[in-house]
Amino acid sequence: CFQTSANLYQPEVTADACECKDVKFGDARLFLVERKMGRSRRSFLTKLATSKGFIVDQSLSDEITHVISEDKDAAFLWEWLKGRGLKNLPTMHVVGIGWFTESMKEGRPVAVETRHLIQDVQMRTGPAQQSTVCPYACQRRTTTANKNKRFTDALEVLVEYHELTEIEGPRVAYSRAASVLKSLPWTIESMGGTEALPCVGEKTRTLIQEILQYGRSFEVEKILADERYQTLKLFTSVFGVGPKTADKWYRRGLRSFSQILADPDVQLNRMQQNGTSRLQRVRNSTSASKGLWLEIRCLSQRGLSHLNDLHVYLPDLKSPKSANLALAILNLWRTTPLDGLLLFQAHHPSTLALKKIPCRRFEAMDYYSKCFLILKLEGSRVQGGGQAVPAGRGWRAVRVDLVAPPIERFAFTQLGWTGSKQFERDLRRFARVERNMLLDNHALFDKAKNQFLAAVTEKDIFAHLGLEYMEPWQRNA
Repeated sequence: CFQTSANLYQPEVTADACECKDVKFGDARLFLVERKMGRSRRSFLTKLATSKGFIVDQSLSDEITHVISEDKDAAFLWEWLKGRGLKNLPTMHVVGIGWFTESMKEGRPVAVETRHLIQDVQMRTGPAQQSTVCPYACQRRTTTANKNKRFTDALEVLVEYHELTEIEGPRVAYSRAASVLKSLPWTIESMGGTEALPCVGEKTRTLIQEILQYGRSFEVEKILADERYQTLKLFTSVFGVGPKTADKWYRRGLRSFSQILADPDVQLNRMQQNGTSRLQRVRNSTSASKGLWLEIRCLSQRGLSHLNDLHVYLPDLKSPKSANLALAILNLWRTTPLDGLLLFQAHHPSTLALKKIPCRRFEAMDYYSKCFLILKLEGSRVQGGGQAVPAGRGWRAVRVDLVAPPIERFAFTQLGWTGSKQFERDLRRFARVERNMLLDNHALFDKAKNQFLAAVTEKDIFAHLGLEYMEPWQRNA
């Protein structure tokens, strides 16, 4: 006979109730739910736990830290818990018997992970959202006004982890999910806010559930404490060091920049040499926050009040006086006294050929003439105050890229270099999947018509794709 009365879950406290005489884990106070467990089994598990130093209460109160149940009917359990008038229910761990078994085996309270939780199914349902969220980032207007930052910050840790460890599937999935959450005009306050959202899979929903219920993600906390992740992130913070190089150094047993510089078998290329040339300024060789030349990854957004790096588009008009405008500007800077403004330069001549375009690989760099530069900006000339200039140095290194496309391809280059990585990925994916076209930084090719489509401005490209034009500051996907 099923009842919702308290005695169905919580028996009366009897004289033979077990009390722990040798408490080892005062921070953990357990309550065993009798429903589906039975009184005799509950008594046995209580004695087992108290014999190992756990505190097991016979009554449910706000002092409980772990509610343990064998009942798989989450809706029924949570309905009963919410009816107990508990003030601290949101902070309690409501877990299955698996957590208890593992804790008894280890002889201590094990960390609560997602697999242990009995989730509140009431939080997973809610009213349908008034508007439909489009599946592609190029269809969603995304500004820097992120109303779900606590979720996207956690997701971006997962994105970075899988990018550093070169695990493509999860990286793409978490990146798409973060992009969707950034675009939402509302703040997710319950699992009902995630219903019918595109690209938000079960793992992302679990992460959101954890943050809503506990204020943190257990998986993200585990990653942040991982030595490999911390080391790869440290190494790739230096200009010229990518995930493959960082992983190679890690596998060699290197854990700090001082070890890298001291290893005679490590050969640094010119970019890496520039990236590590100021390391003597850093007292703590494991810190990537002071004195290093960071490779700024965020693409510039035209229309914002500040930039992390700068892309300058120089349409090459094929003037007889300057066959390569980017190189001409670089040569000017080389021969003009600029008080140490130019810290690093690397010129890449054009390799553009019609047979190479459009490129089907998103990560492939375009074939235009380009110069990668690092400029030294004095602190007094940097807007934004002290946060923009590393403490104790007085100047900031800023990445500047000069790109010189042919004038007829200027619009494609401008679009390809303006927007977040996820926006650019989805724009090309939309063209391929929804329009049977190929888009890159050089051209737009219509496969059905077997022809290239011309464009003078970015708006022309959006029109070819049948998309509503999106301003640069709305591409922060």
